[in-house]
Amino acid sequence: MREACFIALGSVCLIVGLAGCVVPVLPGVLCSYCALLALVPTSHALSGTKLMAGAAVAVAALVLDYVVPAMGARKFNCSGWGVFGCMAGTVVGVFFAPLGIVLGPFLGAVAGELIAGRATHEALRGGFGALLGFLFGFAIKLAACALFAWWFVQACFQSAAA
Repeated sequence: MREACFIALGSVCLIVGLAGCVVPVLPGVLCSYCALLALVPTSHALSGTKLMAGAAVAVAALVLDYVVPAMGARKFNCSGWGVFGCMAGTVVGVFFAPLGIVLGPFLGAVAGELIAGRATHEALRGGFGALLGFLFGFAIKLAACALFAWWFVQACFQSAAA
């Protein structure tokens, strides 16, 4: 019964973690990693080495989630206003899901660039760079959450078969 509760808790953490890949206010990667930690007091616990590797992946994904969108925007010559607009558009876009989640960063970056006095074609280029960076950051978070979900399911089924 105790193990079932921890496995259920871990499963909820995985679901919240996957939702956190899309919803910016949820710490997706951390929630998914917590699913692995939920297995520690059970017979399904992962090795210390795997937990440390998972922690390194989680930290890297969190850092890259903040750095990659700005790098994408900068690569396309987006100003600081455009980067700020991308972040604001990401938050506002959540309220207009699912399309707003994708269009929010783009429209926010374009708006920021226009506020900064850029020409329309430059603003669109900056918005495209911000969108690419946001999508790449999303892919990184999703990959980390998928890895943790795989490890979680694998640990539960390997221990059950043994």
